[in-house]
Amino acid sequence: MECRVNKPYPKIQVEEKNIIYANLLLKDYTGINSELTAINQYIYQHFDKFNIDSEFSETLAEISMVEMKHLELLGETIKLLGVDPKFKFIDESCNYLTYWSSSFVNYTTNVIDMLKNDIEIEKIAIKNYLNHIEIINDKFIKNLLYRIIEDEEKHIECFNLLLNKELLKYDNK
Repeated sequence: MECRVNKPYPKIQVEEKNIIYANLLLKDYTGINSELTAINQYIYQHFDKFNIDSEFSETLAEISMVEMKHLELLGETIKLLGVDPKFKFIDESCNYLTYWSSSFVNYTTNVIDMLKNDIEIEKIAIKNYLNHIEIINDKFIKNLLYRIIEDEEKHIECFNLLLNKELLKYDNK
């Protein structure tokens, strides 16, 4: 199953350094619903080969590679904006600097619940990117975020196909 958009990413550049923009992107980079969380969640699920079939496992591996590219692109952008892209973000609930935690990963092993959660985190990522596009006034960053959104939409499409296959298995029992 092809789960990546066959289109290049824009060149990584920014109009000028901007710590506010960098802090917004840190949430996408390593926040609770971030690229880093998605990578780790999909890799964890990929290893659960007793519960998932090979197509699902391969799809998770492919999507996690795309998410790794997003992590790299965001990290480079954050660096250009003037912030060290450590795995940290500002938690708005307490206005405190928080480092990424493996507790952000959903460790469910029920395949249908996995897929529903994977779809949900992709939708949250898109919502966050769209919110950041509204706030950020830098054409280069906006172009990058729009391109990343295209991948996230493709991931939802792939996860929905897998979910429908799983639901059909239960209907046919």
